[in-house]
Amino acid sequence: MEKQSRNIPLPFQQGQGGSSVREDFPILEKHIYEKYPLVYLDNAATTQKPRSVVDAMTDEYYNVNANVHRGVHFLSQQATELHEASRETVRKFLNARSTREIVFTRGTTESINLVASCYGEAFMHEGDEVILSEMEHHSNIVSWQLLQARKGIRLRVIPITDEGELRLDEYEKLFSDRTRIVSLTHVSNVLGTVNPMKEIIRIAHEHDVPVLVDGAQSTPHFAVDVQDLDCDFFAFSGHKIYGPTGIGVLYGKEAWLDKIPPYMGGGEMIQNVSFEKTTFNELPYKFEAGTPDYVATTGLAKALDYVSSIGMDNIEKHEQDLTQYAIHRLSEIDGMHVFGPKKNRDAVISFLVRQPGIPETDTSFEHFIHHLDMGTLLDRLGIAVRTGHHCAEPLMHRLGIEGTVRISFALYNTREEVDRLVSAIERVKQMF
Repeated sequence: MEKQSRNIPLPFQQGQGGSSVREDFPILEKHIYEKYPLVYLDNAATTQKPRSVVDAMTDEYYNVNANVHRGVHFLSQQATELHEASRETVRKFLNARSTREIVFTRGTTESINLVASCYGEAFMHEGDEVILSEMEHHSNIVSWQLLQARKGIRLRVIPITDEGELRLDEYEKLFSDRTRIVSLTHVSNVLGTVNPMKEIIRIAHEHDVPVLVDGAQSTPHFAVDVQDLDCDFFAFSGHKIYGPTGIGVLYGKEAWLDKIPPYMGGGEMIQNVSFEKTTFNELPYKFEAGTPDYVATTGLAKALDYVSSIGMDNIEKHEQDLTQYAIHRLSEIDGMHVFGPKKNRDAVISFLVRQPGIPETDTSFEHFIHHLDMGTLLDRLGIAVRTGHHCAEPLMHRLGIEGTVRISFALYNTREEVDRLVSAIERVKQMF
């Protein structure tokens, strides 16, 4: 592959008025240590925000700010209309059947904890089982371990191949008459593996077992249709898809949300309260106790409008091209080890680099440049990456390592930035 970068346009490079999408993100003009132009490759942790998102939130605070749902005055009515319009935007984005199936949370982590707590309370007892995998984020492990401590449930774990793909043959063997739910990541936040979720859900449903999908790393990168997936629950975070922090979504099939108890008690989630008895509100408000972050829901809706206007297919095409280009360029570096599958992977690449002078026959990761050292030195060259175990310690144990350097792409990244990364890694290597 030829080393091209500057002449490769984004599929959607020209936006309104002929401007590049990068111009929508002011932070990309920043210089790090007042010297190096920022190369932001930490998008799996959080994405940068376009002007339209920040402007919409600022406008609401200055012009429409009032608590939602229970106010009779003009501002409260306006704020409520914006909040519920945001819910409809999310519904359309996921292709859910009804806004009754869209619950606002603080993010993927809270959404998973909500399901583990509420579904677990209603349907799981001592000895019942949940199926997870070796590649799960801590939020999809610890939340079930909390339920394990309370109710004595069991965790069954799908192993992965050495390339980082789920062992579907082993997955099918894990089902028993005690299996109550499957909870899996759509895309690994370390390996970039895109799991065959439709097949996983089909197998679970053959056993009459519902499925919760952690969509934190899929929703920003390709179109998600919850009806097509036929998942029972789906969770994602606003801040990973160009929206504000502290807002997320739990999609749940209406039949399941009707059956499970509320997560928290308080205002909004009730119909009537007395000291003798409380009756709960209709969906989705049954799960939304207290004042919601109604300004953040507006920001989330604007972010979804933004990516929808560009086109999720265009975003996927661009990021797939960028990921393959990056893997090719990284492979040119002596001593480079990239984790994860060669196919069926998304816009996340984790790697380690062997120290210079160590023979290729020595595959011990003890002789690789420490991920923290690599990340720290790349930062001094203006390149933002993530280092560590990425909230996936069990996966690190499976790989036999302490951590990796992780790069992750967004719609505004370019091949030129990949070239800068490769040059920076070569420069860091020389320091060792």
